[in-house]
Amino acid sequence: MAVKTVERCSFCGRSKKEVEMLITGLNGCICNECSRQAYEMIEQNLKEMAKTSCSSSLNNIPKPKEIVEFLDQYIIGQEEAKKVLSVAVYNHYKRLGQTIEDDGVEIEKSNIVMVGSTGTGKTLLARTIAKLINVPFTIVDATVFTEAGYVGEDIESILTRLLQAADYDVEAAQRGIVFIDEIDKIARKGDNPSITRDVSGEGVQQGLLKLLEGSIVNVPPQGGRKHPDQKYIQVDTKHILFICGGAFEGIEKKIAMRLNTKTVGYSASRANMVRETNDMIKFVIPEDLKSFGLIPEIIGRLPLLTHLNKLDRAALRRILTEPKNSIIKQYVKLMKIDGVDLNFSEEVLDMIVDKAMESNLGARGLRSIVETIMIDLMYETPSTKKKKIDIDPAYAKEKLSTLNYDVQN
Repeated sequence: MAVKTVERCSFCGRSKKEVEMLITGLNGCICNECSRQAYEMIEQNLKEMAKTSCSSSLNNIPKPKEIVEFLDQYIIGQEEAKKVLSVAVYNHYKRLGQTIEDDGVEIEKSNIVMVGSTGTGKTLLARTIAKLINVPFTIVDATVFTEAGYVGEDIESILTRLLQAADYDVEAAQRGIVFIDEIDKIARKGDNPSITRDVSGEGVQQGLLKLLEGSIVNVPPQGGRKHPDQKYIQVDTKHILFICGGAFEGIEKKIAMRLNTKTVGYSASRANMVRETNDMIKFVIPEDLKSFGLIPEIIGRLPLLTHLNKLDRAALRRILTEPKNSIIKQYVKLMKIDGVDLNFSEEVLDMIVDKAMESNLGARGLRSIVETIMIDLMYETPSTKKKKIDIDPAYAKEKLSTLNYDVQN
């Protein structure tokens, strides 16, 4: 009579009766306790491998020229801003990958502020660099923040979003990039310090100081106001790179006033006055940000200042078709998924650019115009058997006029 074999865990030797669950494989078994321990060991090993990989990638950071070459594939123009950002990012991550030496020299990080009108590519620059470096990246809007205790979001929610982008890996988050958009919207209302509460302006700037400079912050992982009883996660912002951007609408006038005060005589002043307003932005300095309403302390923690030029017609025309993820290429790919070849005539592309110049929305205006032209086709074409669509000027003009897209400046 054959003896019945007892199923046992191949790792710990316990029988099926001694454990809650025994998973049977082809040539062995594993119990629930051993599988749990194996999972924890694998998870710990993966974390160690990720840290090693991160350290290695920081030592192999792309050179500034390589970063600019990558940015050129996605962003047209803005050479000055690309140069400043590439050097800042390279130096920042070179600083993180440095070996510790007892020479008394500690390299400080250089946060960045970008000044440029809407649609010039501030957000796209920051997002593209984060894509290249492959670090956690988040975009936050400064307009939603208020001082603690008031309606709105706390400053710490910036780090909550960065943690979410890093899948709550604190080590990875502490090496990430945060893009704070609309930084100009938290400028204080007057030139003098506020004697009353400015809960969404000067108060928010004060709250940002500790994040920008570098400190250990207690971060509520799910947002502090909705879940007040949750455990806090400590995040050190010392190695987080902050990139701030804003349109700073009207700062050209402050730049013009500053330039005029440095001239002597009526003719010199008049010569400055005839400068193109669009060109004024390239003369921006930290003093102009202070005049606009940013407090000196926050300007000091944003030592790198660069500007983005307004996009002219030639730049918009290139943006429409040349970048890897250009708007036209996106719509061509969308239609190709349905088996349809989409073509835009040169005249239509010129018409789109003309409308974008009228709207004065920069590159953002291009998408809404193309969407206006394409909406009916994207609605009808999937239900037809068309294999090719050519957009001609007559069709584009009809769609734009039907939807009354003409913009008056």
